[in-house]
Amino acid sequence: QVQLVESGGGSVQPGGSLRLSCVASGRTSDVKAYAWFRLAPGKRREGVSWISTIDDTTYYSVPVKDRFSISIDNAKNTVYLQMNGLSTEDTAIYYCSAIRSELIPGPVYDYEMDYWGPGTQVTVSS
Repeated sequence: QVQLVESGGGSVQPGGSLRLSCVASGRTSDVKAYAWFRLAPGKRREGVSWISTIDDTTYYSVPVKDRFSISIDNAKNTVYLQMNGLSTEDTAIYYCSAIRSELIPGPVYDYEMDYWGPGTQVTVSS
């Protein structure tokens, strides 16, 4: 089992930045990739970004590409999501997730993931 705990959410004005953190514990050696998802009111949960623990391959969804950056600190078992240029469209609960198998380059879907954190709220408003 792998446990995930997110932090770093909060309220920010449009154009601002936040950095989300996800601390992993347990059998982290089984994890092949970490991903961030978000769930906005009235929308389906969408994959935002993922990073491979094997070769650091990354992926970003179109709405966040060039604004968000995912990284991993293996020594701390922590995954980060740096979010810049935030807009009201980014308001959502953000979830960290992990998968035991390799991801194919491209979008990631929630049904693929094995483990989930409880989520952290990000609110962008003026």
